[in-house]
Amino acid sequence: MAERIGIFGGTFDPPHLGHLILAECAVSALNLSRVLFVLTADPPHKRDHTITPITHRLPMIERAIAGNSCFELSRIDIDRPGPHYTSDTVRLLHEQFSDAQLFFLLGGDSLHDLPTWHDPAAIVAHVTLAVMRRPADHVEISQLIAQMPNVAGHFQFVDAPTIGISATQIRERLHAGHSIRYQVPEAVIMYIQQHRLYV
Repeated sequence: MAERIGIFGGTFDPPHLGHLILAECAVSALNLSRVLFVLTADPPHKRDHTITPITHRLPMIERAIAGNSCFELSRIDIDRPGPHYTSDTVRLLHEQFSDAQLFFLLGGDSLHDLPTWHDPAAIVAHVTLAVMRRPADHVEISQLIAQMPNVAGHFQFVDAPTIGISATQIRERLHAGHSIRYQVPEAVIMYIQQHRLYV
């Protein structure tokens, strides 16, 4: 039986408990042996955003996933020059794990936007889309298939809890001097405080 591997990409700026909860939900629902956290070093869709340097985001994600044997860091987008398009990332991971079944974790909002991504056909050619569906989400599948016929049969829904935590919200709270305890792993909080990030 082929190994089942999840791919969870993002800037993780900073990584928070919501990320970890969703990844754990995917492990359970999809019977994954592991989830690869793909830290995007140079996301093309965030060129107009200020992103914390990779030299800080990398140790933060390492601290966040430590202690869970199913969670691993992938350096696929760290050790190569950007910009880092998802289509290239999944192709390279497909080559690296050629005998495995790959599941790309994304939210319902991202599934809706998929046709606007760079080379979306290449994405669904290499992975099954694992759509983390929150109770309030409404994804119009028929409309998506009309835009991308090849997506049919290449997605699977995963029920996930509604988690009112976002990296944007955490950065705003830190900038305002508010506590982020119980929203971010303690080891990540210690790193943020040590390096005075997001103040």
